[in-house]
Amino acid sequence: MNQKVCVFLADGFEEIEGLTVVDILRRGKVDVVTVSMMGRLEVEGSHGIKVLADALFEEMSFDDVTMLVLPGGIPGTPNLQEHQGLTELLRQFNTDGKYLAAICAAPRIFGALGFLKDREACCHPSQEDVLSSKAVSREKVVVSDHIITSRGMGTAIEFGLTLLTILTEKTTAEHVKNGIVYF
Repeated sequence: MNQKVCVFLADGFEEIEGLTVVDILRRGKVDVVTVSMMGRLEVEGSHGIKVLADALFEEMSFDDVTMLVLPGGIPGTPNLQEHQGLTELLRQFNTDGKYLAAICAAPRIFGALGFLKDREACCHPSQEDVLSSKAVSREKVVVSDHIITSRGMGTAIEFGLTLLTILTEKTTAEHVKNGIVYF
């Protein structure tokens, strides 16, 4: 089954968190679309790196999408959180039990929407007081049914490999892990 993933990019996104996921999933032959939330394809990361997204949010259909991924970063996370269209999409995916993933500050968006009230989750230590989860974990990545959270830039490879394992199979993730010399 062909899996399709959307990684949402807003000005101020943490470049490593967004692009590491894209890189790892594409190495595993997953169809990944980077989606700009800015009304233009060029998105500027939190460290001034400019990226051209594949598509604009307004032009996307999400019917065939398996997973939504939110990178962190400031002000990237608040920019994602303030986007009403994305909020509605996240609610629909949660209701349908489709995969939702977020790293660093971005899991707080899931918390604010009430997705984590009965779940363990993780996020960047600076965001733990606003996570609104049942339990805050210090693990690198937490998988709770269809919701996957991770702590930050330093856990981006582990996060990407976990998503790849969920979307494909362990042997694919192991192949990619070995190929990038991640031990």
